[in-house]
Amino acid sequence: MAKIAFIGLGNMGGGMCANLVKAHHDVAAFDLNPAAVAAAAERGARPAASIADAVSGVDVVITMLPAGKHVLGVYFGQDGVAAHAQQGILLIDCSTIAVDDARAAHEQAQSEGFMMVDAPVSGGVAAAEAGTLTFMAGGPGINYTLAEPVLKAMGKNVFHAGGPGNGQAAKIANNMLLGISMIGTCEAFNLAEKLGLDAETFFKISSVSSGQCWSMTSYCPAPGPVPTSPANRDYKPGFAVAMMLKDLHLAAGAARAAGADIRLGKLAESIYQNLSERGFDGLDFSGVMKDLKGEL
Repeated sequence: MAKIAFIGLGNMGGGMCANLVKAHHDVAAFDLNPAAVAAAAERGARPAASIADAVSGVDVVITMLPAGKHVLGVYFGQDGVAAHAQQGILLIDCSTIAVDDARAAHEQAQSEGFMMVDAPVSGGVAAAEAGTLTFMAGGPGINYTLAEPVLKAMGKNVFHAGGPGNGQAAKIANNMLLGISMIGTCEAFNLAEKLGLDAETFFKISSVSSGQCWSMTSYCPAPGPVPTSPANRDYKPGFAVAMMLKDLHLAAGAARAAGADIRLGKLAESIYQNLSERGFDGLDFSGVMKDLKGEL
């Protein structure tokens, strides 16, 4: 059993924190939203009044935050984790942030006497609740070895992607691919319908043919074939357009820095940017299907 501070109890963090409690870890929970802290306490975590309170005497700090500026601020800002936690403990950031921000956090953590792993997740809110997330971890091998059992309490698949920032690199490349494949899947189902094929028939054929992909078989954007997909809930997220656009912006920034050609990634970014600008940030990212059908 580890003593853990969990900071950031939003849609993802709440379920992750609860699964650490279920795994019999001693978890202190903190968030700027008192209601989120109260909800974590109802699920067995110790409510913390501040970052200082949360990190007092812990072995591990886990964060799940919106962006790189929040991660760097929570860890290294005035009254942040580094100002109050014991040196030598393990810091695990599960946020999705820029690769450069993750590597800057690693460098500062090391300089201040802490071990760190960047470990963004894939799987969404349902997987966070079920404890079946996929973690992509970046950092030195010894750090990953220490982080792995903690991550396995929250996830089904845990991978060491390499050195500092490589967890973020894996996450943004994966989500760029997801955004591209979802748009293609939406276009394929829309075309099939226009040509006289119903969604169930096309799904049965393509899901066992060369067009098969996760966007089709697990998260089908056409209502009907996959009962659990947001398409059957009028495209309520799920994984919102705003979140996909954030990840595509991160991928575009990383690609510019690395000199990588991401033509389809840029096109996907522009499609989700258009949805966002038209006020559909809260639509599930598979809602591209509604746009193609002229329903937005």
